[in-house]
Amino acid sequence: MGDSEKSLLEPADWDAFRKEAHRALDVALDFSRDRAERAVWTPLPEHARTVDEPLPRGGESLQEVVGEVERRVLPHTLGNTHPRFWGWVNGSGTPSGIVSQLLTGAINANLGGRDHSPIYIERQLIRWMCELFDFPLDAGGLICTGTSTATLYGLAVARHRALGAASRQQGNSQSPLVAYCSAQAHVSVSKAVELMGLGSDALRPVPVLDDFSIDCSALADQIAADVEAGLQPFAVISSVGSVNTGAIDDLQQVNAICEQYRCWHHVDGAFGALISLSETLRPRLAGIEKADSLAFDFHKWMHVTYSSACLLVRDREEHLATFATAHSYLRGEQRGVAGGAPWPNDFGIDLSRGFAALGPWMLLREMGSERLGLAIERNCEQAAWLGRTVDEHPQLELLAPVSLNIVCFRYVASGVSEEQLNRLNRHLVVELQCRGIAVPSFTELHGTTAIRVCIANHRTAEADLQALVDAVPLLGEELLRAGGEPDDFAVD
Repeated sequence: MGDSEKSLLEPADWDAFRKEAHRALDVALDFSRDRAERAVWTPLPEHARTVDEPLPRGGESLQEVVGEVERRVLPHTLGNTHPRFWGWVNGSGTPSGIVSQLLTGAINANLGGRDHSPIYIERQLIRWMCELFDFPLDAGGLICTGTSTATLYGLAVARHRALGAASRQQGNSQSPLVAYCSAQAHVSVSKAVELMGLGSDALRPVPVLDDFSIDCSALADQIAADVEAGLQPFAVISSVGSVNTGAIDDLQQVNAICEQYRCWHHVDGAFGALISLSETLRPRLAGIEKADSLAFDFHKWMHVTYSSACLLVRDREEHLATFATAHSYLRGEQRGVAGGAPWPNDFGIDLSRGFAALGPWMLLREMGSERLGLAIERNCEQAAWLGRTVDEHPQLELLAPVSLNIVCFRYVASGVSEEQLNRLNRHLVVELQCRGIAVPSFTELHGTTAIRVCIANHRTAEADLQALVDAVPLLGEELLRAGGEPDDFAVD
């Protein structure tokens, strides 16, 4: 092959490129190893916000590009790989996840279809998940970008069962479909209902009990009222680890109600479903094995590199009937590259899909389910410890039962109104973040602002949580001294 026929996109000198690539791997591993030595998060300088640079016309060496990532990106990341990041349910990654990403890039597989080994890695991963959750081993399933997508797919299958095959041609056909979820359900549930063309009014938020789990009596009453009104209940979405407090809905009661009213039971288990990895915590999910569909993330509490999630559907044929197509360019064959049908694109809408299954597949092979379950147990034990510590502290107030790994509390001070306390606690969270001390988030519970600590981080130690407990009262007192009016609490 002459020089004019060589690839324009491969290295001219593979040995030199290998050295640069090895240095890039060292940068990634050093960043992972040393992340705890930096502030959790720092406000971004202007150079990190710059987006108006012109399109690069020439090229640079890999070393120069990696150097720019070191200067511009690595010092200003979200912080979810830091042991004191508890703001949202973000996975904290693993060093071996860096290796799986390298291999994923090298393989560069399109998981839409065709007959190649990555398809079977995904199928094995789905089968492992069926085993984990006691679903039929031949259940339907798909690896997705996140639980938001998986929930949309699960509800699409529920609609197909409710309306039949004609729904693919005729849509909702003015059918009066309604679905139900906890008032504490994640916003992705309402987004899914909207995207399906049903409108948010078709989703009934059901009141919750004192522990923030769904009130099953209220659920049954609402379904009965809708049936009486001539509507068609088609799905109930339960929460396993609600976003605000980590509450777990009573899955067995929801199963019974769904069976009575012929509703599809979809479980939003974005992070909480993976407590099934723990033999100690698994009984809390009794009934999940009877659900019609289940959505959960690998990239949260299993710490797989973003993005990787899973949908399981008990009725594989219903799942296939919802999405499969017969276009000529997608037809499978018995032999050759077009063998192996049905393909993943027959269970979802993406014809081009990355090899997101490799990360969780490798992690399960490397760590084993027991070790991953123990890491989850530790986080729950840490949350219980933090809850007890808050409860015993004279300047802190626990605002919700600690169900799993989320602790909601606030700083309190005498002579300060509820409105001022709400403002103060919001400022407290921002101040903790901006000073790089820790990254909790805030939420609202019954109109009260809560400091929300979500411990889904395998790097967190008790000393990190103690540092938070120590910092909150000190910052609260500082803000009260510096602030005059409620709107003027100091925030540097």
